[in-house]
Amino acid sequence: MTTHTTSESSAAAPLLDLQALVVSVRRRRRFWCSLALLGLLVGVAVAVLMPPPPTAVTKVLVAHQEDQPNDPGTLIRTDVALLQTTRIADMALRSLESPEKPEDFMQDYGGIGLTNNLLQINVTGDSDAEAVARAEALADAFVSDHVRRIQQAANAEAKALLDQRDRIRDELAQVNKEIGEASPDSGPKAAANLESLFARRAELTSRISDFDQRAAEARIGTPQLIDGTQIVDAPRAVRHSLPRSAATNGAVGLVLGLALGLAVAAVRTVVADRPVLRRDIAANLGASVIAELPYRSAKLWQRRRIRAARERLTTSLARTVRGSAEPVSLLELGCARGTSALALDLAGALAAEGPVVVVDGLPGLRLAGRRSKPGDPTVVSGERAATLSPQERRLGVGSVAPGTAWTDLQYLGTRTVLVVRAGHGSTAWLHTVARQLADQRIPVIGVVLIDPDPRDRTDGTLWDGPHTALRGQNELPARQNGGGTSQAVQAVGEGPRRTERQPMWAARVPDSDQEAR
Repeated sequence: MTTHTTSESSAAAPLLDLQALVVSVRRRRRFWCSLALLGLLVGVAVAVLMPPPPTAVTKVLVAHQEDQPNDPGTLIRTDVALLQTTRIADMALRSLESPEKPEDFMQDYGGIGLTNNLLQINVTGDSDAEAVARAEALADAFVSDHVRRIQQAANAEAKALLDQRDRIRDELAQVNKEIGEASPDSGPKAAANLESLFARRAELTSRISDFDQRAAEARIGTPQLIDGTQIVDAPRAVRHSLPRSAATNGAVGLVLGLALGLAVAAVRTVVADRPVLRRDIAANLGASVIAELPYRSAKLWQRRRIRAARERLTTSLARTVRGSAEPVSLLELGCARGTSALALDLAGALAAEGPVVVVDGLPGLRLAGRRSKPGDPTVVSGERAATLSPQERRLGVGSVAPGTAWTDLQYLGTRTVLVVRAGHGSTAWLHTVARQLADQRIPVIGVVLIDPDPRDRTDGTLWDGPHTALRGQNELPARQNGGGTSQAVQAVGEGPRRTERQPMWAARVPDSDQEAR
């Protein structure tokens, strides 16, 4: 039976509950909103305290001999890389008569290829005038270097063509010499040889003319490339707007901080595994959520609503305590202050029917050590609980937080109402609370959920059938004669027996442990 229930629970539980994740992240909105605000402030502070240095920009049109319509930008990227060389930096510094090292100057400028033939140069300086002068010197140095390389390439190509032409001319001179030495009366063989020499001379003459034409074309193409490489946008200072920079940096910081906050909140939610939905809390504790109470707020209209909800809760709990012949306790998890105030209100509501003593079992004697006011109920510490008179109605207040002395909870009350703050206890600890209360044979009347999510639409009732809810029904574990698993029997009054659904912690209890209890 236990193995079957466990397998069903494992199969039904999703690997990641998106609804619970969204609710948990939304409940941590103070955290990620704080990170977003911090990012906004950091971005604005960077814009104000670290303004960009004076910058000048210029654009250079670069003509390439190898330009192709389908060029993917390789040539302009080569120009950008050449701009970041010590040769061009040194040429610009010499024109500026600056003693700065080229390596240091290279850190103050950069190039961006806007198109295949348009290069943008950005230069920084100590002032706008210095930045403009640097940009002009750097653009002139780049254009001069590019023109020099074009001329060198053209001259090298022309020289190679002319050298080839000269070699062909030497060969032509040799052919002419052989033609001059040949005799026309030497016979048919000599005539054929002479004819081949004339054909060779015509071929060499044609090749010489071709090389002359190609060398001339190489020189003719160079001026077009030189004139095409020029500064098309004169160097000018870039104006920086402080409000615009602050707004841009603030927006970037806000987005980054918000993204980081949401990511951290989601990771912390998954790792912590703290249920916030009423259905999860009820399932892990094995008890229905019988009431909810919003958390305290500083807003006046919310204070009225919280006060009204607290009065309704006190009336409901007082009705439950009156109908019980056994002492009832309030056990808190994550809301000791609210539970203390709720216990005092409940004791005040019950005082009209007879004397009520509040037994303080909270850590640090939160109630017993406080200064009492006229009309407050009697509050005693947990050590004096055994000396109370049976005629006095006893209302215990304790805690089920880590470090609780579980065996002392029976002296606070044999029945209990759990007051749990949503998102405070982990799943494992809620299982522990349910197991320990079952071991102490303290039935849970119900769960009062503190600080619930206002958008939570899940059901916090444990159902025994399609029309019957276990809300407010009290159950007491009883051992069967002959062993076996323990069953829930009714301790007080009416109410159906739980037969179909067990709490999640019960599905994890081995049969041997249940038989031992």
